[in-house]
Amino acid sequence: MQAPTAPMKPSTGHCIFCDLIRGAAEVSICYEDATAIAFLDIQPVNPGHVLVVPREHYEVLQDIPKDVGAHLYQVAAKLIPTVQTASGATDMNIVVNSGQAAGQNVMHYHIHLIPRREGDGFDVPLPFPASVMPNRQQLDAMAARIGSMLRDPLRNGGMKA
Repeated sequence: MQAPTAPMKPSTGHCIFCDLIRGAAEVSICYEDATAIAFLDIQPVNPGHVLVVPREHYEVLQDIPKDVGAHLYQVAAKLIPTVQTASGATDMNIVVNSGQAAGQNVMHYHIHLIPRREGDGFDVPLPFPASVMPNRQQLDAMAARIGSMLRDPLRNGGMKA
């Protein structure tokens, strides 16, 4: 018997992406199919900054059905070389901000494809300069905790490691 899946969290209010998908506002679409739509960001980091968005409303990564998530990733992978060529960029950031604390400001899940050029001024500094290097015991303890939780038959629909 399979554990029930968690229901999608209800929307926290009005969604501009849902409006765009329904055609209620102007949007510059570069790709669309029955599951996904991709359009240019109106506040781009660099020219060619594309958002890959599911047509159905899901707020954060945890809400996305696996098949939809896989499809969105396939769409992103398909778009990347074309966006790079069209924008003249050599590199790309693929960014998902999942949740408000992670910087998500439109609560409709989306993937950012950000064309990058040397010296463009955008930065995602990793390792994070303010991070403290944990000791090996701390790393091992967190890895064991995560692994144990993944193997717990009462969590994650009985996912096995």
